[in-house]
Amino acid sequence: MTATFKYIHHACFTVTAGGETLICDPFLDGNPEGITMKDLKVDYIFITHAHGDHLGCAYELAKQCHALIITTAEIAAQAQEKGCEAHAMHLGGTFRFPFGKVRVTPAFHGSGIAGGHACGFIINFHGTAFYFAGDTALYSDMQLLRSLDPFRYALLPIGGNFTMDPHDAAKAACFLKAPVVIPIHYNTWPVITQDPAAFKKEVEAKMPETKVVIVQPGGTMEWD
Repeated sequence: MTATFKYIHHACFTVTAGGETLICDPFLDGNPEGITMKDLKVDYIFITHAHGDHLGCAYELAKQCHALIITTAEIAAQAQEKGCEAHAMHLGGTFRFPFGKVRVTPAFHGSGIAGGHACGFIINFHGTAFYFAGDTALYSDMQLLRSLDPFRYALLPIGGNFTMDPHDAAKAACFLKAPVVIPIHYNTWPVITQDPAAFKKEVEAKMPETKVVIVQPGGTMEWD
């Protein structure tokens, strides 16, 4: 089954397949298309951590769309306190939802919520599998992830300052060996300004079997 990936901006994107749509880290402020919460109809909301540029409008959107939030236990508890439906998971946890399997992966970053931990996800959504690293530093166990749950697409932050920079993210791409890598979390603010073309050149020089696809904010890509 094919899926449609739409990059909203920063670390926010949607994936649509099988008549359903998920959104990850729904921070909409300043997106180039001016998308607001009212423009979205989603079934699932994934949250990697509770910093404002990732949590965004998640709780309001969940109530608007009657969507299920999938996230770490601490954020899920907060979401439920605010009247949202949430499924709590944590690092290393896996669960099979009606759409497919989810694995929660480590992300080395602040949680934004007391007692929590930042995370990433490997998501199999109606047969299309991808890894969303979330905000993270480079770590060597990334090289194990595709052996645990195979995925074709990897979405990696390249902005630096708060996360991996392009050089560290290129090393992460080498660890992951995903066929397709998409850079995210860059150029939102001056402090994370980066050149994605330089990242593409570095990765593809080191890993000819990996293709880096630069999707501009507001752009879409068909996934298989």
